[in-house]
Amino acid sequence: MSIATLTVAILAFDEVEALDLAGPYEVFTTASRMALRERPSDPAPFAVFCVARERQPVRARAGLTLLPDHGFSDTPPVHVLIVPGGVVDGAIRCAETLRWVAQASERAQLTASVCTGAFVLAASGVLTGGPVTTHWEDQTDLARAFPSLDVKAGVRWVDQGRIVTSGGISAGIDMSLHLVARLAGEALALRTARQMEFQWTRT
Repeated sequence: MSIATLTVAILAFDEVEALDLAGPYEVFTTASRMALRERPSDPAPFAVFCVARERQPVRARAGLTLLPDHGFSDTPPVHVLIVPGGVVDGAIRCAETLRWVAQASERAQLTASVCTGAFVLAASGVLTGGPVTTHWEDQTDLARAFPSLDVKAGVRWVDQGRIVTSGGISAGIDMSLHLVARLAGEALALRTARQMEFQWTRT
């Protein structure tokens, strides 16, 4: 894999919201496909994989079974870390998961959350302050649990620089397209959104 290719690791855990994981996965893989279609001799901009505590099946919310590409012990270097939401109680109670998230985020260029993934970032010590967001239904709970955070309502995503948080499923896709624009150019993000037939909300 070329050093020009950025790795995108998406955390998987029991009770993860399947579309919180699949939305960013689709955005980054489609972005690579669109880039290679235009310049087939160039390296793909992104290499995407899912990571769980162990390389064992993960049962997503509503029963879908996912098979991660890597466990924590064999994860390649991570450039972009995505933490999806769902029912995150188990992930937050797992010291190994929180430790891995903190370590992966420290080494990554960017860390992002979808929906209640923000709780995991906060519990791991990655998200300690500044403006953030999450799904509208969970904003009050996030502000109560982590009072140092400035939880924003009425926004699709919030970009702090190295940390980006987003609302629910479609907002996570909006945010992922924003990350593609940041990392590989707005033209590629627009082509990706068009290929996905997704109306990209950029604010």
